[in-house]
Amino acid sequence: MFIKEFFELCAAIWQSGDITPIQAVDLIGYLNAIMGLIFGICYSYQFFYAFVSFFIKPKQYPATKQQNRYAILISARNEKNVIGQLIDSVHGQDYPRELIDIYVVADNCTDNTAEIAASKGAFVYERFDKTKIGKGYAMEYLTGQIRASKQSLTYYSAYLILDADNLLEPNYLTEMDKCFSAGNRIITSHRNTKNFSDNWISSSYALWFMHEARNLQMPRDFFGTSCNVSGTGFMVHSEIFEKQGGWKHFLLTEDLEFSVDEIIKGERIAYCDSAMFYDEQPVKFMQSVKQRERWAKGYVQVLCRHAGGLIKGIFKGSFACYDMIMSIMPAFVVSIACVLLNSVAAIIAVATGNFAFLPGLALKIGELLLSSYFVMFLVGGIAAITDWHNIKASTGRKIWATFTFPIFMLTFIPISIGALFKRVGWAPIEHNAALTLEGVNKNQKKK
Repeated sequence: MFIKEFFELCAAIWQSGDITPIQAVDLIGYLNAIMGLIFGICYSYQFFYAFVSFFIKPKQYPATKQQNRYAILISARNEKNVIGQLIDSVHGQDYPRELIDIYVVADNCTDNTAEIAASKGAFVYERFDKTKIGKGYAMEYLTGQIRASKQSLTYYSAYLILDADNLLEPNYLTEMDKCFSAGNRIITSHRNTKNFSDNWISSSYALWFMHEARNLQMPRDFFGTSCNVSGTGFMVHSEIFEKQGGWKHFLLTEDLEFSVDEIIKGERIAYCDSAMFYDEQPVKFMQSVKQRERWAKGYVQVLCRHAGGLIKGIFKGSFACYDMIMSIMPAFVVSIACVLLNSVAAIIAVATGNFAFLPGLALKIGELLLSSYFVMFLVGGIAAITDWHNIKASTGRKIWATFTFPIFMLTFIPISIGALFKRVGWAPIEHNAALTLEGVNKNQKKK
């Protein structure tokens, strides 16, 4: 067992009072292995989730009388290219149209997003505020306007939060209504991607969200623990919004903040696999960097604000609290520790002129990267297999994406480290995939 060998090596170095290049390389290798072991222990339950996702089936809910009234909330900033297609897909739902109202907040828009949304029958509110920037503030403004006009947010049974680039399958709201009518107060849904084939960046995003839906959310729901919402495609019972006075989450990852806050309060977030929607993923690397910097900084913000509540929840027996804190912290901390350890070792070797140490260190770093690549390849491969029939791409494109996905995930490490030392804010994501559902389906080429 390498743990025993690690302590024996430490004892030998302590006794001799010196360290040879070979011992230094071995020490770095053992430390990397220990951090890998910590990573494996922390995420063993997620590996189990991924394994059982091959065998379990999503929950099925009985048909309803379709009497619930829903409000669809869309926060849009310069989304003239896609907002019309989303609203058309809402109008195309097989749920009674008179029970659906669409609300759009045109947030600091400089284009004609508001006019397009209004022409499609949405209730549109324009917001111009250069100090409070972010989706959370836009959502607070929109829910405040609805509350003022309807006297109470409970006028609607629930609220469905969508992004302007989304598209809904025709049965989306019917399936969400089944899940909601079964007593679930917060529901997340099946996230697919409309531009999987654009390039390796969009396909990597897609595989991550598919992994989240089919390999994490579905097992969580199956075993009765809580899921989490992920930015868009989720429904919230009106009583929850009314109780807190609308949307009240403003951190850089307001979706994660909302999830953690509700889980700490004892709410359970359900997953509806049969309700599928599509969104557009970034295709430019620097655009992706900015988005993931916001995510990384947001994870830290959520942890700093809610770590105490999550830890208390764990001691009260809440596995969902444990799941959330594992999802936020260990990968981030272990990855940064590995990078710092190997970087410091290399810097010391160069500074002291101990160049004989560098080839061995390079080998250990190579082993670390290769093992990390393999783990991420398994994650992406499992996601592709379990959601294979839903991916709108050719067979070759799906296979190729599983090989580029690990590279995308590894770039998250330097991005996360950089985010710690810079000011990160909200930056708009450009959406240009002006596709209808028919257009998305045409993107899937036959073998």
